[in-house]
Amino acid sequence: MISRALFRVPRSVLLIVVCALPLISHAQSKAIPVLLCPFGCGPMAGDTVLMNQMIQSGVPITLLPQETPGYMYNVREMAEKKHWKRTIFSTEDTIVQLGFWGGTPELKEFLPKKVLIKYKLLYGEAWWGQGKFFVTFDPKIKSVADLKGKRISLGLRGQSDWGVFSRLFLEHGYGINPDNSDIRHMTPGALTQQLIDGTTDVAVTPFGTEPNLKAWLIPGPLRQLEAVNKPLYYLGVEKEVVDKINKKFGTTWLHLTLPADTLPKQTEPLSVAVNRGFKASHPDFAEENAYELVKAVAKLGPKMKELHPLWSIWSPELMVHGLSEENVHPGAKRAYVELGWWDKHKQYPAVTYPK
Repeated sequence: MISRALFRVPRSVLLIVVCALPLISHAQSKAIPVLLCPFGCGPMAGDTVLMNQMIQSGVPITLLPQETPGYMYNVREMAEKKHWKRTIFSTEDTIVQLGFWGGTPELKEFLPKKVLIKYKLLYGEAWWGQGKFFVTFDPKIKSVADLKGKRISLGLRGQSDWGVFSRLFLEHGYGINPDNSDIRHMTPGALTQQLIDGTTDVAVTPFGTEPNLKAWLIPGPLRQLEAVNKPLYYLGVEKEVVDKINKKFGTTWLHLTLPADTLPKQTEPLSVAVNRGFKASHPDFAEENAYELVKAVAKLGPKMKELHPLWSIWSPELMVHGLSEENVHPGAKRAYVELGWWDKHKQYPAVTYPK
């Protein structure tokens, strides 16, 4: 979550921010704040490039990227009424769903209070795998079940995929928790270095993909592990565990089996879960703004694929995957109908919320 894809912001992007912001008042009639993640994360850079393209193309709307502590922060901050009509945010299906579990024994460590808002989805932007599989250099560790009693390096408690989801899968899928194992929460860079140095037995690492399973994001931490002159062993989560977690929490993690050689040094098929990343809003967000935003992203998406790594996985299918009549923002739906894309959503499992 906080280090979503961990693509560094190049100096050219910094120049875009400095140069583009003064132009917004002249070239754009609508500027929409978007809550993202810490400076340096993938969506922060990707949406800054998108902002610049919106300004240059003359579409009647633009995004104003806002740095935040991360996605777990976003879902709580968006509960504040001041954001409802004017702000959108980056999130994931499973974060919004787990908001209903805030304050419970299972989630209070990560979400102290419930967030009982059925946020509206605008468009999908990525599928994320981190936190739902693990990696090790130790050939004696054969499965996630073998991790009990081991040194396990995860992301921060404020990071959805890296920290929160990995804990949920370990504890509720395999009975592995801080009482019976050495579980450590730290930044992606630190946990990756621990695994390389041998001061931990196993760690999480990232990848991203899209519904067609043709484009793959291999971020920096996994490239660092690939560069180590050792075999890398992947530990997957079984479909039965994914189904168990979904049943318990009412979540919509999707199970995938990655063929061998999909990820670096992956010699065997890998069973994983992915969650879907979205731009979302409160139901009170202006319908016309939602409409214009989706139309702009649909127009600029093909060009954005060539401008930033996170956008290399963009497709119409990614935008509508998980949307439904119940969860989509009405303005976004109107745009999809005009584009001729709306019926695509019927092919895919929807993101659902508690009744």
